[in-house]
Amino acid sequence: MPNTQSHALSFFHLSAPDLLLGMESDPGTRHVVGLLNQYPDIARAGIRLRQFGQDIIRMLGGKSVHPAWTVPGGVREPLSVEDRDEIRRRLPEAFDTTHLALDLLKDSFDAFAKEADTYGDFPSLYLGLVAADGSLEHYDGFLRVVDSDGKVLVDKLEPERYQEIIGEAVEPWSYLKFPYYKPYGYPGGMYRVGPLARLNVCDFAGMPRADRELRQFRRLGKHGRPVSSSFHYHYARLIEILFALEHIEALVEDPGITRTHIRSWAGVNQPVGIGVSEAPRGTLFHHYKVNQQGILEKVNLIVATGQNNLAMNHTVKQIAQAYVNGSGLTEGILNRIEHGIRVYDPCLSCSTHAIGQMPLHVQLVDGNGRIVDEIKR
Repeated sequence: MPNTQSHALSFFHLSAPDLLLGMESDPGTRHVVGLLNQYPDIARAGIRLRQFGQDIIRMLGGKSVHPAWTVPGGVREPLSVEDRDEIRRRLPEAFDTTHLALDLLKDSFDAFAKEADTYGDFPSLYLGLVAADGSLEHYDGFLRVVDSDGKVLVDKLEPERYQEIIGEAVEPWSYLKFPYYKPYGYPGGMYRVGPLARLNVCDFAGMPRADRELRQFRRLGKHGRPVSSSFHYHYARLIEILFALEHIEALVEDPGITRTHIRSWAGVNQPVGIGVSEAPRGTLFHHYKVNQQGILEKVNLIVATGQNNLAMNHTVKQIAQAYVNGSGLTEGILNRIEHGIRVYDPCLSCSTHAIGQMPLHVQLVDGNGRIVDEIKR
């Protein structure tokens, strides 16, 4: 469910304005409202797809944003028969919209061939969860690390052993940490997480429609290697929506989905708990230590935005090398930098089109450190 609503937000609300209206279009209209004006049917379909994902979260958790549904031992409330039937009724439209988005994206590949080839395309490692059989996984399974040639470096690593392979560096110019793959050191151990990484590390999706698209997706890899262009995070997200919808379809047909025994009760029995899941933006590590009263004493979180930090910085550098020259900065350059960050979907404050008020400030500096041009909104 989170993948459905979050990925739909990322594609239709944040990235479709670039893909359909153009990188050089007016920032005052290059957002979902501008999309509604020029492509109303597409925009409405995208809004409804996101709403479908949000409504499922609300049905389960009581609200669509940050619901407190999952609790130790299970969940707070069961799914009602009425809500199950409503989900089943709305699934065909959700599938149709996802296939529409896939067609729109693939139709845009020729127009954005330079973007796909010249920024966000570099060798790196990829990290994500896979199931015991190597299939695409989001909530369980084992950690796998794959290199830029497709070689598996780490496989079937229990999530609680994450500290054996992940280190965290700091830089004086950033508040964000820089996680890296320990055996390769920093910064050589740069890796990516998220939809692109998940599709690069898994052997197969495990759902028929998603597997058909995954086979097409992998043709974008060069010489049989993993798909390396971060531009194709868009494609990976849409495949994951398809994957999520197929799982939702299977779940609503499961007779046990509305059962009322939904939670087991227990006190503190382990002082340390480590959980790893695949959030929409990428692998999420939660590491907690509690006392006998269950009060937190130590917490370590490694989130997707941090793990993609090195890759995002590398992407901005590639965009500058491909599009910036001595003649100055343009709106198109500013938006491509935004888009290069946006493909990682780091967070709403970093990735959203804010009706012409994107908080980005770019400076062009010469070899003597003198600012020769700058552009911002």
